[in-house]
Amino acid sequence: MGKVTIKGVLKKIGVLLLLGVLLIFTCNTVIESGAKDKTYTTLPTVPKNRVGLLLGTAQKLVGGQPNPYYTHRIEAAVALFKANKIEYVLVSGDNGTIYYNEPTTMKKDLMAHGLPADRIFLDYAGFRTLDSMVRANVVFGLDTVTVISQKFHNERAIYIANRYGLHAIGYNARDITGKQGLKVHVREYLARVKVFIDLLLKTEPKYYGNTIEIK
Repeated sequence: MGKVTIKGVLKKIGVLLLLGVLLIFTCNTVIESGAKDKTYTTLPTVPKNRVGLLLGTAQKLVGGQPNPYYTHRIEAAVALFKANKIEYVLVSGDNGTIYYNEPTTMKKDLMAHGLPADRIFLDYAGFRTLDSMVRANVVFGLDTVTVISQKFHNERAIYIANRYGLHAIGYNARDITGKQGLKVHVREYLARVKVFIDLLLKTEPKYYGNTIEIK
């Protein structure tokens, strides 16, 4: 049996780290390529779709401060609706407990900005981006949709949607820079690897349920 040396162990660790970096780079590149020319940052350029899919996030940060990702997504959805680029908003988010309800909270804020209640539909089982995209197609009967989130999130959502039979484009809400933005973007690289694990395992949404027609 061969002798284990520190040099040999470090070499193996280095190879594993290199493979990990290559995996992350490859997954990121594939998703960016799949979403190329499908996200928009200005209202005049974004094509019109009947429904905008607003992806949920927490209204507040852990310390109680407003979450800028949330605020910017609300602003983007309102801007799309008022520019007549969408006719309805489907809010998809986590409703895991009675104390945490992303869709209802977002609906209240959309209405506070002037959107009519009957133009807002809620998906309470959007626990993950995969769930949101698949359910938009299967449960809410959408063939096309405009995803509303930050660009990095939109790219991943669009890639997932297209792999599951939903044609999606994205309208990019304002992103965040600095320390908070860096942490989110680092997590996004890992989330993109998870996309391909889900595809490999043929992962499905946690819940389906009865179909709901948006009209």
